[in-house]
Amino acid sequence: MNALAARIAGLIQAQGPLSLAQFMAMALHDPQSGYYATRDPLGADFITAPEISQVFGELLGLWLVQCWHDQGKPSPARLVELGPGHGTLMADALRAARLMPEFLAAVELVLVESNPVLQAAQRDCLKDCGVATRWSGSFDDSLADRPLFLLANEFFDALPVRQFVKTERGWCERMVTLDAGGALAFALAPMPVSGAAIPPNRDGAPLGAVYETSPASLALAGEIGRIIAAHGGAALIVDYGYGADAGFGETLQAIGDHRFREILESPGEIDLSAHVDFAALGEEARGNGAANFGPVGQGDFLDALGIRARAEQLAVRNPGSARDIFSAVNRLIDPEQMGTLFKSLAIMPRGAEKPAGFA
Repeated sequence: MNALAARIAGLIQAQGPLSLAQFMAMALHDPQSGYYATRDPLGADFITAPEISQVFGELLGLWLVQCWHDQGKPSPARLVELGPGHGTLMADALRAARLMPEFLAAVELVLVESNPVLQAAQRDCLKDCGVATRWSGSFDDSLADRPLFLLANEFFDALPVRQFVKTERGWCERMVTLDAGGALAFALAPMPVSGAAIPPNRDGAPLGAVYETSPASLALAGEIGRIIAAHGGAALIVDYGYGADAGFGETLQAIGDHRFREILESPGEIDLSAHVDFAALGEEARGNGAANFGPVGQGDFLDALGIRARAEQLAVRNPGSARDIFSAVNRLIDPEQMGTLFKSLAIMPRGAEKPAGFA
């Protein structure tokens, strides 16, 4: 048992079992030992799309510029990225956005990042970006006063989830407790949750079915929707997940040293993530006055934005790297790789035209 696991065990002994969401929040974001709090997790256990190809960030940047243009070029506006990683996506997006200098002049760039190691990497990557930039440790009220143009790539999958299991006595929440030997273990809460906690479309679930929900994700999507409804803007969420046609099942997974691990094995030392419920995010944004489009598969989205044509341009300019360029693009759009599992969701002002990529 590592130091964080021992602290979690002590908390359980003192206060009783934790929800899975509480455990995840500590395992990922504990200020002293959380997986995302103190280290550079990128490359250690996963590689994100911006690290695969520069075209990804370029197209997302141009998508935001187009939305800004279509809404009458509001100024001042705010450009925000949630979980900016090394800053690669934003650097690529801003490079592409130079095609419309008015956009860069109109926006303040805010990177929502609490990890000091990643903040340093972002500062280095974006030191010459030419846009007024600041950092925020969270998505807070300081971002709620003007048009919001937001990117969130592989951010929502790392927000804590709760799990409920269908039993003969009803839906019971999965908790983290201690076994007879004092090790972290899963158990179901003895009392079922009220019916209001489970969506009506889950009533026909078979025994043993698992329902996952992320209150933190829903709250964030609702706040993004509220700001965009009030002030305008556009948000693009790209992640792996599912839409309204999803069935039942648990998607929470743990990865460490490039292999799957047990979820409770080494909190703070392994990555925990769950598939994003895009339908729920869209519904929450709509409930706060915004409109949503999608989700659509990442492959279809990037194809519609012209990723193949952009790859061909790069290959002509860099013939020695052509094979690598096309291989990287194929990884992003191939249905057998990231093209189908990863999806894109747009949040827009109500009444806005359907944005590019969401035909």
